[in-house]
Amino acid sequence: MPTPSQPLERLGFLTIGSFDGADPGPGHETTLGVIELGERLGFDSAYVRHRHLQFGISSPVAVLAAATQRTSRIELGTAVIPLGWENPLRLAEDLATVDVLSGGRLNPGLSIGPPMQWEHVRDALYPDTADVEDFGRERVSRLLRLVRGEPASTFSGKVGLEMFSDRVQPHSPGLIDRMWLGAGSEGSAVWAAEHGLNLLTSNVVRGGGETDFAAVQQRQIRAYKDAHPAGRVSQGLVVVPTDSASSAQRERYAAYARERDVRVGVPQGPAGVLYAKDLVGTSDEIAEGLYAHAAFREVGEAVFALPFGFPEEDYLQILTDIATTLGPALGWTPRG
Repeated sequence: MPTPSQPLERLGFLTIGSFDGADPGPGHETTLGVIELGERLGFDSAYVRHRHLQFGISSPVAVLAAATQRTSRIELGTAVIPLGWENPLRLAEDLATVDVLSGGRLNPGLSIGPPMQWEHVRDALYPDTADVEDFGRERVSRLLRLVRGEPASTFSGKVGLEMFSDRVQPHSPGLIDRMWLGAGSEGSAVWAAEHGLNLLTSNVVRGGGETDFAAVQQRQIRAYKDAHPAGRVSQGLVVVPTDSASSAQRERYAAYARERDVRVGVPQGPAGVLYAKDLVGTSDEIAEGLYAHAAFREVGEAVFALPFGFPEEDYLQILTDIATTLGPALGWTPRG
């Protein structure tokens, strides 16, 4: 639990990997470069977001496969893969393959629910089965069984010159212990705990009529810990340190935060969704804000989210300040 006397154990970052639709190559290359930078700066982990039919990473597993060949130490994760878009068996194969390529560094984060813009994509995504697809927790359970190595086929053996396995290949035994669920409600957090998943929390929670984001998220984390004391919990907030920022960058960061602040403390939609306040300022100011955050005090690791749509030089400055100034202010030590 990070407090001024208890250091933050692990520190990572999250990027959305935005790109220009007319020329997507440079944006993807920037994402890989940011991950390489994160390793050089000593971060414990680098996570990528998942965006379908948008100008962000649509295939994080493919991007992370490339990242495995350009890094050697940093853990690589997804936050999160919406399982409604995926076939669990095929995804299990992809995840295991990338985990093998990485030497056991993959941390797949998952989410539950129907695909975004479901009414517009259902005919393209599931033209024959849209009405019977299950987008609930059983879809996650199916993926976990396959990653764990339970049977995927009723047959194993030799046919002609070819050998067939009855379970997903390659099998990566340690991967099952590095599976995460992105949960924004207490029920989902407890379900994750009961099924041996680690817990990814973010800057979004279901408030259920409440308006105190930190208190709601703290309750969710405590419920998870009660059900799964050995599980890992990571918190993802948007933090933007300005220690080495130029005056133009500081102005841009402040404007970004002001635009998003209007939703803070105001429940959104039927589920009463709450958004956390973005933390922009010097590392000392951000550290003070984090130590005052009830949910932050419940976690041993953090994955700070990079703001969406900023230029590469901003990410360089933000990541460098997090690794060299904010992280140490939270008691964290960069990895060699």
